[in-house]
Amino acid sequence: MEVFGPNPPCVRCHTVWKNVEKAASTLKGKGVEVTMTRLDITSKDVVAKYGVLMSPALALNGIVKTMGRIPDVQEIETLLRETAK
Repeated sequence: MEVFGPNPPCVRCHTVWKNVEKAASTLKGKGVEVTMTRLDITSKDVVAKYGVLMSPALALNGIVKTMGRIPDVQEIETLLRETAK
C-alpha cells in the first residue's frame, strides 16, 4: 500500500498512515501481509506515475483508491481484503 503526502507528512497524512497501520495489524492476524510505503506527493515522478494531485492519497498495488480525504480504518481494511482476494 502506498501512502501519498508531502515530506515531512502533514497531520492528515500522518493520520492516514496510522489508519493503514491499524488496518494492516488487524489483517496480519488473519494471514494478510501488507507492505506500506510513503511516497512524496511533491515529486514530479510520483505525480506523473500515479496522477495524484491532492493529499492524502492511498494506492494499492499502484492503483489509486482514495485522494484528498482521510479513509477510516474500516474502509482501508475493506480495500485491503478486496485486493488480497
